[in-house]
Amino acid sequence: MKVFSKSDIGKKRTENQDRVWASILNEDYEGAAVVVLCDGMGGENAGSFASETTVNFISERIKRGFRPDLNRNSIRNLLITAVTAANNLVFDLAEYDHGMLGMGTTCVSVIVYKLRAYIINVGDSRVYHIFGGGGDGKSAKSASYSIQQITKDHSYINKLIEDGQITEEESKTHPKRNCLTRAVGAESLLTPDYFEIDLHEDSILMLCSDGLHAYGEDVSIAEIIINNPVHKICDKLVDYALKKGGRDNITVAVISVK
Repeated sequence: MKVFSKSDIGKKRTENQDRVWASILNEDYEGAAVVVLCDGMGGENAGSFASETTVNFISERIKRGFRPDLNRNSIRNLLITAVTAANNLVFDLAEYDHGMLGMGTTCVSVIVYKLRAYIINVGDSRVYHIFGGGGDGKSAKSASYSIQQITKDHSYINKLIEDGQITEEESKTHPKRNCLTRAVGAESLLTPDYFEIDLHEDSILMLCSDGLHAYGEDVSIAEIIINNPVHKICDKLVDYALKKGGRDNITVAVISVK
C-alpha cells in the first residue's frame, strides 16, 4: 500500500485551518494505511487549534491502539472511541477558554487493512472510492472506472439537496454552503457516521476537505486520479483546486492498495 497527502492555504485565505496525518502502521507485518483529515472552523486561531488538536489526538489513539490481530469490530470501536473522545476534548477546551467558544472541526479518518476500508466522518470533508481505471497513467477516456462518494456531508446545504430544494450546481454558490450540522467540538455529544467497504486490487481512496470538492467536479477529480501515478495525485488535485480559484484551504490524501 501507498499513502500520500498534501495541504495548501489556497488563494483567498490568510490561514490554513486544515490539518492531515497520513501513515503506514506496522509496515513490516501486514501494514495498515491510516489517514486523519480535519478542516477547522472558528475565528482567529480557534479553527486551526481545533483541527490540529483533533488530528493529533486521533492519530495518537490509532497508533497506540491498532494491532494486526484486531478484528473488524475492534477497528470500528477504535475509530469511534477516538473521534468521540476528541470531541469531548475540543468541547471542554472551548468551554475552558471563552476565546475559543464555537470552535470545531470536520473530521474524516480511514484505516485500510487487508483490502477493507474502515471509515468515520463528521462534517463535510469526504472520502471517495475510485476503482477500475488502474491509477497508473492510463487514459480515463478509454479506461473503465468508477468514482463513489462514501461519506455523507453533515451540512445545511446537503439537507437542502436531499429535500430537493436546490441542485448540486446551486449549492456551490449558496450563501449557507459552509454551515455544518455536525462538527467535532461543537456540542458535548457527537454521533459520527461510520462505514466499511471492501476494496479491489486497483482501489484508490481519496480524502479531501471542501476546498477541493466544493469547487471541483467528481468526473474531473476522478480523471486526475486515474491519469496520474499515485505519488503525483495530491499535487495534481491541489493544482486543480487552485486553478478553480483556490477560494478555501485545500487538503487531500490518497491511499492506494497496490
